[in-house]
Amino acid sequence: MFDPQRIAVGVIWFVVFLLSATAHEAAHAWMALRGGDKTAYHFGQVTLSPIPHMQREPFGMLIFPWLTFFMNGWMMGWASAPYDPYWAIRYPRRAAWMSLAGPVANFILAAIAAILIRIGLILGVFRPGMTMRFTDVIQAADGTPAAMDAIATLLGIMFALNILLGVFNLIPLPPLDGFTAIGLVLPESMAAKLREWQMTMGAYQIFGMLIAWQVSGYVIGPAYYIGLSILFFGY
Repeated sequence: MFDPQRIAVGVIWFVVFLLSATAHEAAHAWMALRGGDKTAYHFGQVTLSPIPHMQREPFGMLIFPWLTFFMNGWMMGWASAPYDPYWAIRYPRRAAWMSLAGPVANFILAAIAAILIRIGLILGVFRPGMTMRFTDVIQAADGTPAAMDAIATLLGIMFALNILLGVFNLIPLPPLDGFTAIGLVLPESMAAKLREWQMTMGAYQIFGMLIAWQVSGYVIGPAYYIGLSILFFGY
């Protein structure tokens, strides 16, 4: 359970998770600031430094990821960026853009990883993985320096995890970002009522999270394999 190789993979997982979760929440905070809500800005969360995000959610950012890694071999967790709910009701479209910014940040990270993977494939330092699991999306080619194994694992996890996070958070159920992002396609009055309704749900939103977790496999799996098809097109 605690062999050095597994710990090394866990460290890579943790680096990618911190980057992905921090970028997601920083994007929320930055978009809220642009929309006129300075709440997250005053908490110091308009930043790609993970420290303010870890201080706000230490269990979701530090403990739970390692628990899921040792139990399942992959990391999940959570973070949060505070916002003014009354600002969100007053400006539901701006709040919807704020919600959408988090998943978009994850898709950008997945795209960056994909570009670097393609460059590595072209240069011959990477080859497609055998199983296409998160830690085996790509492998270092024979004859490359040992450090390329770690880089290949990092880029593969970065690509896969950010597709997972982006797609999962777009499921239109509270408290996920996709629920609020619906406001972009609704009349502004209806989007405001949607926000008001979400405010009254409180702890009941956990049921939305549980349902989203149950249905996530039906959307994440296909999205992941579409991403792999695009990534390895021509190989």
